[in-house]
Amino acid sequence: MKINGTPTRTIWPAKDGWAVEIIDQTRLPHELVNVRLESLADAAHAIKAMLVRGAPLIGATAAYGMALAARANSSDLALTVAYNILHATRPTAINLKWALDQMITALGKVPEDQRMAAAYARAAEICDEDVAINSAIGDNGATLIQAAWESARRARGADRVNVLTHCNAGWLATVDWGTAIAPIYKAHDAGIPVHVWVDETRPRNQGASLTARELNWHGVPHTVIADNTGGHLMQHGMVDLCIVGTDRVTSNGDVCNKIGTYLKALAAKDNAVPFYVALPSPTIDWSVADGIKEIPIEERDAAEQTHMTGKAADGSIVSVQVTPDGSPAGNWGFDVTPARLVSGLITERGICAASPEGLRGLFPERNG
Repeated sequence: MKINGTPTRTIWPAKDGWAVEIIDQTRLPHELVNVRLESLADAAHAIKAMLVRGAPLIGATAAYGMALAARANSSDLALTVAYNILHATRPTAINLKWALDQMITALGKVPEDQRMAAAYARAAEICDEDVAINSAIGDNGATLIQAAWESARRARGADRVNVLTHCNAGWLATVDWGTAIAPIYKAHDAGIPVHVWVDETRPRNQGASLTARELNWHGVPHTVIADNTGGHLMQHGMVDLCIVGTDRVTSNGDVCNKIGTYLKALAAKDNAVPFYVALPSPTIDWSVADGIKEIPIEERDAAEQTHMTGKAADGSIVSVQVTPDGSPAGNWGFDVTPARLVSGLITERGICAASPEGLRGLFPERNG
């Protein structure tokens, strides 16, 4: 995607050819700051502290983390240690484990003295594959927005199609294009008058700070709303469809995404608003069937709930406490939306029902 007209990815090799650079997403939307990763520890910190976030980008960063680890020591033991360190950073997003497994498989096939080069090559491939996958997701999902636009225009003479999304599943959550926002970009670029309702997404405000930021960069009309506004908009016919991303999808179609997604799906079901989930195939966890029982839900620092960071009147970036002294806070990062509430899954191979049969239809290699 483009920032001020310049094509930009969220992670890229530094000019020296061995370090890696990322956008520090904790500094957005008010500051655009790049950070240089030079070690395994740097990559692990970037993931855990959410300088990078979004399941596909977490996976890509972990892949480069393994490359940085191999540069320092490419022995079997060192790579196993690196794998475990990176795997422990974020427990919910399955792309993390997928990318690490891809790296271990690739490096296990070559002699130790060739592993560093192989690691950088495979990490670059993972990034390029992510871009291609997300572009295809955008193409497939744009057909839904086109259909919703035509329906809204016929039914009520609408002058735009309204899409509601939750959290950030745009190019900032991936290497490029995004998952849930990719169809919006494709539709917008094709001339469809799409407008996006952007949930603020407490407690880290990824919608207000990241989704709004990138939609603003791309020129897509949007409105930031409080997390609890979506149901009201749906009741009044102001949402034509919902598209969200996900950090893990089970083999039966359950969807684990940012906390609050489940409530949006319930409201959509009650108001007959289609609720779609966009995902790349590495986000499917074929080993898990029951998302509520089996997916580990990350619990994060309570300070994310008790404090907020923003820009003061003088332009300075400040953090303020919004809860009373002494009040404890809970901070679950994700929830699970049961497959029965999902209208369909948008993947790089097409759109399918959120069901075992739907998923296996698109991924027949998983049958049996």
